[in-house]
Amino acid sequence: MYVVLVVCCLFSTTGCVPKLQQKKENTVQETIPSTYGEGMAAGETAAKTDWSAFFDDPKLVALIDEAIENNQELHILDQEIRIANNEVMARRGEILPKGGVGVDAGVPVPGRYAEEPGRAGPLNESEGEQEGPRFGFGFYATWEVDIWKKLRNAKQSATYHYFASIEGRNFATTVLVAEIAASYYELMALDNQLDVIRTNIEIMQNSLEIVRLQKEAAKVTELAVQRFEAEVLKNRSLQYEILQEITQVENRINFLLGRYPQPIERSSKAFLDTEPRPVKAGVPTDLLENRPDIKQAEYHLEAAKLDVKVARATFYPSLVLDAGLGYRVIDLEHLLPTPKALILGTVASLFTPLVNRKSIKANYYSANSAQIQAVYHYERTVLGAYIECSNQLALMDNLSKSYELRFKQVEKLNQSIEVSNTLFQSARADYLEVLTTRREALESQLELVETKKQQMLAMVNMYRALGGGWKSEKASPAQDTPEASK
Repeated sequence: MYVVLVVCCLFSTTGCVPKLQQKKENTVQETIPSTYGEGMAAGETAAKTDWSAFFDDPKLVALIDEAIENNQELHILDQEIRIANNEVMARRGEILPKGGVGVDAGVPVPGRYAEEPGRAGPLNESEGEQEGPRFGFGFYATWEVDIWKKLRNAKQSATYHYFASIEGRNFATTVLVAEIAASYYELMALDNQLDVIRTNIEIMQNSLEIVRLQKEAAKVTELAVQRFEAEVLKNRSLQYEILQEITQVENRINFLLGRYPQPIERSSKAFLDTEPRPVKAGVPTDLLENRPDIKQAEYHLEAAKLDVKVARATFYPSLVLDAGLGYRVIDLEHLLPTPKALILGTVASLFTPLVNRKSIKANYYSANSAQIQAVYHYERTVLGAYIECSNQLALMDNLSKSYELRFKQVEKLNQSIEVSNTLFQSARADYLEVLTTRREALESQLELVETKKQQMLAMVNMYRALGGGWKSEKASPAQDTPEASK
C-alpha cells in the first residue's frame, strides 16, 4: 500500500512542468519567392558546379587547391567535427548500461543491536563490534531506463550538432574559395592599373621634354614646365601606392594558403579581355539545398527542438536499475567458496526532482529560448541568402552595362589626347588643356580596370551566394567518421 502511494506521489510530479511564457511554432517560414526577378538567369544553378570546373584559370585553381589542403581554419574546423562526433559517442554511451569491478576491505563497526543479514561473522556481545576486518570483490552494473527518451533525444541532438559542424566546414570552404578567387582577380587588376600608370609616366615624361623645348623656344613659360613636372611626380608616387596594395593582396593570399609571403603567380596581361563566366542562379529554393550555412542553421534548429524535450524530461521521474554480484568474507581463506561467501543484490530506484526545481525550470526556459533563437536564425539566414543572390544578380547586369560605357569613354579620351597634343604643338591649345585631358584619360583607364575587377568579383560572389565552392571530389577525413550514424 505504501509503495503504491509513493509511486503515485512520484508520478504526480510529472504534471508540474511549467508553462512556457513565450512560444513559437516549430515550423519556420520557408515560403520564399519563386524567382529572383524578371530577366534573371534561370536554368540549373551554378552552385552544383565544382570550383575546379567553374574557374578556368589553372593558376587560380592551383591556389585554391593548395588552400583547401593547408588552410589552418579548415584544419581547426576538422577538429570541431571530430569533437562533435565524440560528443555523439558520449551521448550514445549514456544510453547503455554502465558496469565495472571493485575490491573493498574495511572494518565495519555496527551498533550493539544492529543486525546484518548474511554477515560473515558473529557480533562481540561485550563490545558490540564485528570480529575482524571484512574483504570482498565483485561486479556491479547500473542502468538508467530511458523512459521519457531523454537520453535518446540528447544523442540525436548531438548528432544534429555533428551534422551542423560538417556544414559549418563546408561554408568555410565556400568562403575560402571565394576569398582566394576575389583576391586573385584583385591582384590582376592592380597589375593592370600599375601598367597604366607606368605607361602614363612615360607619356608624361615625353610631354615634359617637349614642353622644355618649347620653353627654350619661348612658346611657353616656366609655369607650364613646373605643372608637367608635378604631374610626372604625382604619377610616380601613385605607382608606389599600387605596389603596396599588390604586396598586401599577395600576403593575404599567402595567409589563406597557410604559407609565408612569396610571389603569387598569375596571368594579368589579358585581364581586360577576360569575360566573366555566366552564372545561372536557378530557383531560390535551390538555396535550401546548396547553401551550407542554411543547412547548418537547419541542423541547429532540429537540435534545439530536441534540447527542449530533454529539458522537459528532467521534470519526470527517472528509473535506475542497480545490480551487483561478488564475494565478501572476514577471512581471505574463505573468500571464494560458493555459495557461502557469495553476495547478490539488485535495486530499482525511482527518482523525481523535488528540490532545486528552480534550476530545472531555468534550464527548461533557456532551452526554449534557444529554440526560438534557432528559428529566427534560420529564417534570417534564408532571407539573407535570397537578398544576397538578388543583389549580386542585379550587380552583374549593371556592371556589364557600365563596363561597355566606360570602354567607350576610354576610347574617346584616348582620341582627345592626340587632338590636344596636336593643338598644343600648333599653339591652338594651352598646356592646361593637355594636362586635363591626360589626367581624365588616366582616371578613365583606371576606372575601366576597376570596373572589370568589380565584374569578376561579382561573378565570384554570385557563385558563393548560390552555395558553390564546397562541393569537390576530395572529401575531408573528418567527415568520414561513422559514430553519428550509429
